[in-house]
Amino acid sequence: MACTVHVTNGVLEQSEISAYITRATEKYGAEPKHIDINVCGDEVELSYEFEGRPFHRIRRITGYLVGTLDRFNNAKRCEEHDRVKHSLAR
Repeated sequence: MACTVHVTNGVLEQSEISAYITRATEKYGAEPKHIDINVCGDEVELSYEFEGRPFHRIRRITGYLVGTLDRFNNAKRCEEHDRVKHSLAR
């Protein structure tokens, strides 16, 4: 993925811009889609924009936090199947 960069109020070398991209990737675990860099004298203000990540639903089932039941053994699958699912009465 190519990261787009917008620098305001100054000029930066490509090596410094690459270092900011590397830092963001290491810190947040993903390469940013876009970086805004605002040069303020000897300091810079960084603003990152990342791609959206899919949301994974996690539920507490039979005492475990799970997203899917595919790793449950047969006993846990039976326990999940037999559990009483409560609802709100109105």
